[in-house]
Amino acid sequence: MRAGMASKTIVRQRWFLLWVCACMAMIAAMGHASRAVNASGVADLPGNASNVVELRIDGEIEPILAEYVVNGIEQASKEHASLILITMDTPGGLDTSMREIIQAILQSPVPVVTYVAPSGSRAASAGFFILLSADVAAMSPGTETGAASPIMAVGGQVMQIDETLRKKIVNDATAFLRSYALRRGRNTDLAVTAVTDAKAFSEKEALDGKLIDLVATSPEQLLAALDGRTITRLDGTTLKLSLPHPAIDARGMTGREKFLTRIVEPDAFFILLLVGVFGLYTEFTHPGLFAPGVVGGIALVLALIAMFHLPVNFAGLLLIVLALSLFVIEAKYPTHGILGVGGVIAMVLGALTLIRSPLTGMGVSLTTALGVAIPLAVIVVILTRAVIRSRSWKQAAGREELIGEEGEIIEPVEIASGLGMARVHGEIWRVAAPKGDGIAKGSWVRVKKVDGLTLHVELVRPPQSATT
Repeated sequence: MRAGMASKTIVRQRWFLLWVCACMAMIAAMGHASRAVNASGVADLPGNASNVVELRIDGEIEPILAEYVVNGIEQASKEHASLILITMDTPGGLDTSMREIIQAILQSPVPVVTYVAPSGSRAASAGFFILLSADVAAMSPGTETGAASPIMAVGGQVMQIDETLRKKIVNDATAFLRSYALRRGRNTDLAVTAVTDAKAFSEKEALDGKLIDLVATSPEQLLAALDGRTITRLDGTTLKLSLPHPAIDARGMTGREKFLTRIVEPDAFFILLLVGVFGLYTEFTHPGLFAPGVVGGIALVLALIAMFHLPVNFAGLLLIVLALSLFVIEAKYPTHGILGVGGVIAMVLGALTLIRSPLTGMGVSLTTALGVAIPLAVIVVILTRAVIRSRSWKQAAGREELIGEEGEIIEPVEIASGLGMARVHGEIWRVAAPKGDGIAKGSWVRVKKVDGLTLHVELVRPPQSATT
């Protein structure tokens, strides 16, 4: 009966997990549908108005932000918008995401304007590359750009790398920058110094150095300055902008994109990955708790979604798996903490090398790596030891709990048959003794084995001792 109940419990738990996954899929589908509706629902414009689609790069440049910008450019092109305005305030981000955005800008049939705003904003590192890729680059007063040197950072700490490898990365970055900056008519010699010497520029320095085209205090002033301006596209053709009555159509991220933006952050991805693994491990070692399995399953699915978008380093994943294995071995075979410390080191190194981006230092921070690895090591060791210890406990339910219990013989065990009857735990059981061993009525016996409805026993005290 208990086995049947346990089976039903497991079935209910599996159906509940399937239900949760189905709900998540429906939510994702609804978010995709809402984005499609939002994209198609363009407001009606007056006949003489110019549709300016505004996108925003705010924060670190990562895969979901790149997807948002690329989709926004594609949608604006389908709608034959007059202009695409990308407002920027970013410290940089992933190299792969940066290149996706630049590729979309360079291929856009609609003119693209990048604008660092409002005052106090910046377009650093990867943002500098994006700023210079547009047909028109502009900045607001009190902003800055540049500082685009490729770095190799672990946990926010810059690493010293081989000089040959450094030159390879720098040369690749400068060649990529020159490939489109020259076609945009920008000062490539000055632009390259932001990569080779990590130079940064104020809006005035960038304008005087011919890195940008305009300085404007507001989007309205920028669009007024662009009206009637002739620009040169990437293919060398010229185009005169006509923006007599610009109507700015600001398009933000959908709820789905905002949510995904949070989980693709390297720190969030690392935490979700470990929460998922730890939750499932807890459920497998402590069946029936439900909550760890549900939470762990959801976290692991979200981590897999993030892994699909992020440039994950396989070696970092292997180090994390190695760390978890060392924690379990430490609990099973105590080594005075040697394997535990090794596991913490492996997990921290795995976290710091989990995300790879040769152009920027975006990755799991050292604080997060240490703050997660050490507590997780302690919890895994404690749980594993508890599981191992529980295996040596005496069965507390079912027939197996009778093993080791004592009872009184109420019908003697015959020598010939080796069978008799005894009262154990207030219940009457058929008992069996080794053939040739008779046990008299009133004797006390101890249960050695349970075989169906028969207890195999051994003599503990004869009747005289039992009555004394």
